[in-house]
Amino acid sequence: MADQIVATQEIRDYVREISLREDPVLAELRELTARLPAGAAMQVMAEEAQLLALLVSLAGATSVLEVGTFTGYSTLCMARALAPGGTVVTCDISDRWPAIAAEYWRRAGVDDRIEVRIGDARQTLAALADERGPDSFDFAFIDADKAGYPAYFEAAVALVRPGGLIVIDNTLFFGRVVDPAAQDSDTVAIRALNASLRDDPRVDISLLTMADGITLARKR
Repeated sequence: MADQIVATQEIRDYVREISLREDPVLAELRELTARLPAGAAMQVMAEEAQLLALLVSLAGATSVLEVGTFTGYSTLCMARALAPGGTVVTCDISDRWPAIAAEYWRRAGVDDRIEVRIGDARQTLAALADERGPDSFDFAFIDADKAGYPAYFEAAVALVRPGGLIVIDNTLFFGRVVDPAAQDSDTVAIRALNASLRDDPRVDISLLTMADGITLARKR
């Protein structure tokens, strides 16, 4: 059986050249984000955002929940992939970064499909549960502060319908999850979530070794 290929820089460059479909609006947003403080580290990988759009489309999603907006690259990609009449509800702790995103969403013609919620994500998710009730989203994407991941996942499981998909970013966290010396709160939280997902009877899972680790969890 063939083993996993090593993703050298040459391979990554090839994949980007041969598969990435990034229009000028997305490319400009990605380039702007990379120039921000820590922007290159925080922004979603372009190929990952394209995967998210494909998954949203395959799911026929009309309701998408995003925890962690930043400058809205992934938001834009998912909004484009929505079924007619669909909406992305995206949550961020500050309006600083979504304010940058807004112009690009408008230029892409998807601003009317995006609802921004500002505040602590735990409170925002609790409010959405009260407003919409359980099983009210088709799809969720979690890419926010890592220490909050276990809580965000629990909220997403309640909010996403059976058969819906939860996508969790950074589940390999720069490789720190396999470093015993890494005991910071973010790494510990991701390790704990990964371990709990392995044995969680509520979901079917696959951890993809793409980007910084992407876990797909389908609610049973």
